[in-house]
Amino acid sequence: MIRIAAVGDVHLGEDARGRLRPALENVGEHADVLLVAGDLTRHGTLDEAQVVADEFADLPVPVITVLGNHDYHSDQQEAIAGLLEDNGIRVLEGGSMVVEVGDARLGVAGVKGFGGGFAGKCGSAFGEPEMKAFIAHTGQIADRLRHALDSMEDVDVRVALTHYAPTADTLRGEPPEIYPFLGSYLLGEAIDTAGTDLAIHGHAHFGCEQGLTAGGVRVRNVAQPVINSAFAVYCIQ
Repeated sequence: MIRIAAVGDVHLGEDARGRLRPALENVGEHADVLLVAGDLTRHGTLDEAQVVADEFADLPVPVITVLGNHDYHSDQQEAIAGLLEDNGIRVLEGGSMVVEVGDARLGVAGVKGFGGGFAGKCGSAFGEPEMKAFIAHTGQIADRLRHALDSMEDVDVRVALTHYAPTADTLRGEPPEIYPFLGSYLLGEAIDTAGTDLAIHGHAHFGCEQGLTAGGVRVRNVAQPVINSAFAVYCIQ
C-alpha cells in the first residue's frame, strides 16, 4: 500500500512561519510522500517562498510540489522554484518524479494547469487572438501533463499533481460563473488517457474534496480550506 499525503493552497507568509511545521514533522508516521498542489505563497515573493522552504524542507518523506497562480503573481516563479529545489523540495512543471515505496514504484507527474472550463461550458480557440491564446495555453499545459504521465516507465502507481482542477466535480460549492478560471477538461483528458490512478489538485477553496474525471479517475481537491488540516492522506493498493 502506498500512502500519499497532500495539501494545497497553504498561502504562507512571514506571519504564518511555524504554523504547519509541527504537523509536517510527523508526516512520515502517516504517509510515504507529501504532494503540495500549488499556491504555496500569497503574492509570489521570494521572502514568502523562504517561509515555504523553511516549513517543508528536511521532512521525513519526499516533498513534491507544483506552483500555483499566486506563486506566479510577482513574476518570480523561476526563482521560487529554484529556491525550493535548493531546499530539497521537488518542483514539477511538465516533469515527473519516481519514488520507491518498499517494493513499489510511485510516479508523480505535475503541472500548474490553467483555466478554460469544462465540457459543454468551456472556452474555445476561436475569435480574438487573446481568447485563442488563452485556450492554446491550457492545451499546451495539458499536453505537457500527458507527456509527463506517459513518460514514466515501470511504475506501479501514477499520480497527476496540478493546481488547477481537471474536473468540475470538485468545484461544487464554487460560483459556477468562475468555473472556467478554476480548471479545464483538457487536464482531465490528459489524466484519463495516461492510465492515471489518482489526481490531486487545489485552487478551489470553496469546492469539495472528492470527484472523478470523465474517465473515472479519482480526483481529490486538497486545498487547505477544503481539507481543513495540514494534509490529507490517500492510500492506493
